[in-house]
Amino acid sequence: MKILRTGERGFDQYLSKIERRIAQDGFRIEREVRSILRDVRQKGDEAVVQYTERFDGVRIPVQRLEVRRSEIDRAYEKVPPEFLRTLKKAGRRIQRFHRSVSKRLLPRYIAGAAGLEKGIRLGQMIRPLERVGIYVPGGKASYPSTVLMAAIPAKVAGVREIIMTTPPQQEGISPAILVAADLAGVDQIYRVGGPQAIAALAYGTASIPSVDKIVGPGNRYVAMAKRLVYGAVDVDMVAGPSEIVIIADEKTPASFVASDLVSQAEHDEMALAILITTSEAFGKEVRREMKKQLSRLKREKIADASLNRRGAILILRDLDRAIELANRIAPEHLELSLSNAQSLLKAVRHAGAIFLGAYTPEAIGDYIAGPNHILPTSGAARFSSPLGVDDFIKRTNLMSFTQSALKRFEKDVERFAEWEGLEGHYRSIQIRMKRS
Repeated sequence: MKILRTGERGFDQYLSKIERRIAQDGFRIEREVRSILRDVRQKGDEAVVQYTERFDGVRIPVQRLEVRRSEIDRAYEKVPPEFLRTLKKAGRRIQRFHRSVSKRLLPRYIAGAAGLEKGIRLGQMIRPLERVGIYVPGGKASYPSTVLMAAIPAKVAGVREIIMTTPPQQEGISPAILVAADLAGVDQIYRVGGPQAIAALAYGTASIPSVDKIVGPGNRYVAMAKRLVYGAVDVDMVAGPSEIVIIADEKTPASFVASDLVSQAEHDEMALAILITTSEAFGKEVRREMKKQLSRLKREKIADASLNRRGAILILRDLDRAIELANRIAPEHLELSLSNAQSLLKAVRHAGAIFLGAYTPEAIGDYIAGPNHILPTSGAARFSSPLGVDDFIKRTNLMSFTQSALKRFEKDVERFAEWEGLEGHYRSIQIRMKRS
């Protein structure tokens, strides 16, 4: 993992590359994904089965695309009791968090300016989406935590039906994935992954129903598919590889920082792990500690590739500049592993999730803290937010005028309509004024 000092040419080149990380290999992937989406839209289940065999190496008959209740029941028997207790505990914490922060968003009628103007009622209706699709990755690892994070806020919002897709495996879908889906209230599960799963959820097939919105992380092909089907359905975000920025001082043990960098790098070779510190000696100590920890890691090759290809230790002169640099990167995860972390929090403008203090590792947020771990990546924290209840609701504006109230605005509508050349708009007011 390279060490770069502020003011050096390599420092600025690295930062420039990181800031442009969203645009990588996009055109080639887009062509491939467009072809898959077109085939699924035209051929339905036939294309889904063909692409599943091609990409996942599993031949699944159409009638077995959906996971049956009996398979879910058997999955409970394969999950160790202690892990089942942990899944339930995580589910309760995630549900409690989303309920607590989203009370104002739950389905209801909000009277805005009602009663402020005689004869006028204005407001909004908040309603949940009808049917949502959640995508759960299944390539290099099994992610029951993602099932909980995607499905529970949808349930809290009141979504009527939740459809889940996840790539099939030769040995079958992970029991923990199936159990987590059942605990979270998923209604139907399909063993389909990749762009073909996104296409099926967006357009529907004979076996897989179309949805109103698709949420959940995936690889570059899944992300591109979500981008391309937007408009036919809504999507939560177009996610890139996982990423972390840690701002730390020498008061944090180097082993803590090293473990968090390694834990992020083990996701995949394209994961981004960055340490920002004011002490080069501390940066070197963290790097030595990472080498020790990597040697004991099952996914050593993946983590090592990530750290060497995309990771860096950045040495800055002061913490204020460190915060500004983090804001430029706008990372998915930001750790402030500092003794004065709380005092620096207000200066952070762009991050998907912030972890305060040496005893708040990113991993606690991934699994059981409660806030969602489905977060904006690739700099999207500048303009988007973590997945939450608000992603599963829609607002409908409401208006009610009496004739006398409408009369008060007749001339205003006339002026607008005349200026915009839409005489029919004003005529719709005039007609109503003539009726007693």
